[in-house]
Amino acid sequence: MNQDGQSLSSEQQAMTLQDRENIVSNEYADLLIDYSGDPAVFDRFPGATIHIINFFLAVVHVPVAQITDNTIKELGYSVMPSLFGMISQASLEASGILRLRSVPNFNLRGQGVLIGIIDSGIDYTNPVFQYADNTTKIVSIWDQTVFSDNFPGHAFYGTEYTREQINEALRSPNPLEIVPTTDEVGHGTMLSGVSAGNEVPESGFYGVAPDAELVVVKLKQAKPYLKEFFRIPENAVCFQENDILFGMEYLMEVAIQLNRPIAICVAIGTSQGAHDGRGSLSNLLSNYASNSGVAVVVAAGNEGNSRRHYFGTVNRTLGYDTVELSVGENEGGFSMELWGNSPGTFTIDVLSPSGEYVPKLNATLDETFALSFIFEPTIINVDFQIVESQSGDQLILIRFLDPAPGIWRFRVYSSVNLASSFHVWLPMEGFISDNTFFIRSDIYTTILSLGNAVIPITVTAYNNEDDSLYVNASRGYTRTGTIKPEIAAPGVDILAPTLNQEFSLVTGTSPAAAHVTGVAAMLLEWAVINGNYPNMNTLDMKVFMIRGARRDANLIYPNRDWGYGILDAFNIFDILRSDISGGA
Repeated sequence: MNQDGQSLSSEQQAMTLQDRENIVSNEYADLLIDYSGDPAVFDRFPGATIHIINFFLAVVHVPVAQITDNTIKELGYSVMPSLFGMISQASLEASGILRLRSVPNFNLRGQGVLIGIIDSGIDYTNPVFQYADNTTKIVSIWDQTVFSDNFPGHAFYGTEYTREQINEALRSPNPLEIVPTTDEVGHGTMLSGVSAGNEVPESGFYGVAPDAELVVVKLKQAKPYLKEFFRIPENAVCFQENDILFGMEYLMEVAIQLNRPIAICVAIGTSQGAHDGRGSLSNLLSNYASNSGVAVVVAAGNEGNSRRHYFGTVNRTLGYDTVELSVGENEGGFSMELWGNSPGTFTIDVLSPSGEYVPKLNATLDETFALSFIFEPTIINVDFQIVESQSGDQLILIRFLDPAPGIWRFRVYSSVNLASSFHVWLPMEGFISDNTFFIRSDIYTTILSLGNAVIPITVTAYNNEDDSLYVNASRGYTRTGTIKPEIAAPGVDILAPTLNQEFSLVTGTSPAAAHVTGVAAMLLEWAVINGNYPNMNTLDMKVFMIRGARRDANLIYPNRDWGYGILDAFNIFDILRSDISGGA
């Protein structure tokens, strides 16, 4: 819809077919704008397609040609949607769930509760997502990749498939001819199965909350221009922040329409952003997680041992700290982000593997630099955001094109005569090769950005066979010291459904988050559906999980590895039962 100063409702009615095509077209770029109900913010984008997400946020679709290396300098870092990848490609006894189901009045299976999955889609034909009469347990699917007139609400793109349509497809010998949505990757199917799949005892598979029903968002792939801007490989599976924002809105709208509680599993992440719990999507997750009858669960990530995080402090005597980055062979490009802790302001110089030196870059305000080299084919674009709009701290965005292999050295200087610390993050797994890493890396503060959101429950993974932390799990805390993760759940060699309708073992914080999402559905059943705690939200649930967590007497809690301990669903409800009995 072209901006013409009309009211929001009129604007929505004015969305034309061309505007809808612009939303998904690779010829149009997506800019994420702070809207706050003021149409005047769109005046600087004449002729653009304006797409309202909610009262606070909107997307402006402009021709890709308008995106240049000066875009961040002119509009700010936050207007470029971050790019998210899947965090990883679950056991009931370890979490006390089977023991809990043996207690009268606590045989909780998620009855009446929705589980929201926003990921790569779902194989709706898999029997683990069907009732005994072969009808679906899926309330609806919003497939953002299928363009039609059956889009949900004010999204204006994708296709919504209802329970009735899915059931019709399941009765057909060719279900995909009726409901042509699939999960080409399998990640969303895995999350759905671990959290809410039917029990299949002969295969040893047990979903955590098998009586919960599913609402699924299949995210569309990120547009090529945005991958190119952030130097992410063309074939990488990744999703745009604005599509995830619309997906979250959809899940909440379905829950409100059906007047049912919902537990939402978020197992996608990014290394982009300030890692402080702020940002458009993190804020939205926290806002929804504060609502009664809503649980938001986020996977911490698998970046702990990836060597893609650096933490440094500028030496006040030398005036700088040296960051050494090893770049592997055939690395086509990548970006990295330096976030400075206040009150410091920072700048850098550069030494290439061949010894070419770029002196300290002087940026007094928001600036952009393009660095080239004589002996290397590398081009480096450097954007300075002295006060990044959402965090209030300084960002230096460094984007490499055709980086020469070898050791790159960056000296980081601070202009403030204080002990000034900073963090640098490389892209997450899947967006960069394992052969590019920091020489002196830091395993902490490696939780992916959404895992730093304040209110949601952030989950790490452990091996329930020996109670050891999953070796690659991201570690806390947030950049500003907020305690994350909160809880650990089974995440090593977890049995999950596959795309060939069999089962295989999966590992990572994604299945751990799906496991906790199933437990959240059980809590919502007890609290909201059964009327024991009608206003329960994610904060309340977090407190219950922390109180019931199993802890090692030799460790101090909370800590950056385990949070507050290992999830124990039986202990959660045993404490609740004691509280109820004591209160009586």
